[in-house]
Amino acid sequence: MASSEAITSTEFIRHHLTNLTFGRHLDGHWGMAQSGEEAAEMGFMAVHVDSLFWSFTLGVLFLWIFRKVAKSVTSGQPGMMQNFVEWIVEFIDGNVRDSFSSKNDLVAPMALTLFCWVFLMNLMDLVPVEVLPRALDLVGIHFQKVVPSTDPNITFGLALSVFALMIYYSIKVKGLGGFAAELTMQPFEAKNLALKILFIPVNFFLEFVSMIAKPISHSLRLFGNMYAGEMIFILISLMFGAGVTLTLFGGVLQFIWAVFHILIITLQAFIFMVLTIVYMDMAHQHH
Repeated sequence: MASSEAITSTEFIRHHLTNLTFGRHLDGHWGMAQSGEEAAEMGFMAVHVDSLFWSFTLGVLFLWIFRKVAKSVTSGQPGMMQNFVEWIVEFIDGNVRDSFSSKNDLVAPMALTLFCWVFLMNLMDLVPVEVLPRALDLVGIHFQKVVPSTDPNITFGLALSVFALMIYYSIKVKGLGGFAAELTMQPFEAKNLALKILFIPVNFFLEFVSMIAKPISHSLRLFGNMYAGEMIFILISLMFGAGVTLTLFGGVLQFIWAVFHILIITLQAFIFMVLTIVYMDMAHQHH
């Protein structure tokens, strides 16, 4: 949206909450949506280009930083970056040791990757709302959401990946029969064969709902908190340009919320990581 256009507060909010979307238009051709309505009409097969770009870029940034530190690591006087990376690795390793009781060499690297990746995606929420969208608007990119974790497609993608690994290791560790028994033989148990058979559909329903709730809550917790934080930043930014008093007040509010938001973005990355470790531990436990 060009900066010269006079827009209402509602249009401003709607514009900043619209992803840069690529998909199939109603007339059959593929291309970028030019409005929120066009993006909605593209349906399920539409792609949020901005979410994919920023999540991929931040993932590469994480890998580059850690690889650079790993290649230059020294046993002598470590630099600031090496100290910081070692502290993160030790922090994640401590959480894995405390929460994961089995042995799986995948869990710690996965927990480290998810924590750092989600944190970097959340950190984009501290970039002033108008900076990147206005800069990209100058080159013809009119929609841009730069916080991938405010897109449920990204958070569901991460959560479903963890869920798929959870199912895989549940079957690998317990066997297909053991996994099926967990879904059908608890929480209600009986020695009587007829009663045990009667409890199977009830147990399956309860356990299936509990199982499906894991990726849903895993993804929506991260999405909901980050989306709310982004919305508050957008609302605060509306104060700028609405008079000197409101501009100054908005600046103060934005600083206060940004400082508080540092805690939120770190906490949400930590919670996502801890739940991943817990779910993987559950997949390795025999019940």
